[in-house]
Amino acid sequence: MDDMKIIMIVALVLSVVIHEMAHGYAANWLGDPTARLQGRLSANPLVHIDPFMSVILPGLLIMTGSPFLFGAAKPVPYNPYNFTNQKWGEAIVAVAGPAINLVVALIFAVLVRLSDFLSLPETFIVIAVQIVILNIFLAFFNLVPIPPLDGSKILPRLLPYSLAMKYEKFRIMLERNVALSFVLVILAFMLILGTPLQVLTEATASILLGF
Repeated sequence: MDDMKIIMIVALVLSVVIHEMAHGYAANWLGDPTARLQGRLSANPLVHIDPFMSVILPGLLIMTGSPFLFGAAKPVPYNPYNFTNQKWGEAIVAVAGPAINLVVALIFAVLVRLSDFLSLPETFIVIAVQIVILNIFLAFFNLVPIPPLDGSKILPRLLPYSLAMKYEKFRIMLERNVALSFVLVILAFMLILGTPLQVLTEATASILLGF
């Protein structure tokens, strides 16, 4: 495995760690200390890393030449009954993860745009562009409303009550069957979502980077 692949795995691990920390900080801000009490607000990757989702899966994607790098950290625990905002609390916690990924993408895109002014080396620019693409993809992918992705906790707050209740039953059922939910996510990505997410990611990256 060459240096660039190792760098991208490290970038992915840090990106998913920041993603989970954002969930934890949002929950803590809303009155639930669960993540804080379990040490999940830490920037130490070791408390967030899932061996398969954070290391093995990204490595396999790189070695098989996947056009996009993907992975995840251990989900941050929270108790929605502690939230001060019972209507929007869970949605706010859910959106915090993708939002921080977009912030990371924006920061690195600005660095790329200012690379001449800052006299940044070409190697850094190449890495920064990949970090922008990676974080945009992570944000959009996690916003897909299929449990256990973050979008599944946001969508019910946007639906009419009767539809929201039906969707909540579907979400709870899949969250209790983790293997089934991941199979559904993978199938949806391979059969339906892969190309649209790729197009959306590349278009957004082009806008941010000015390419």
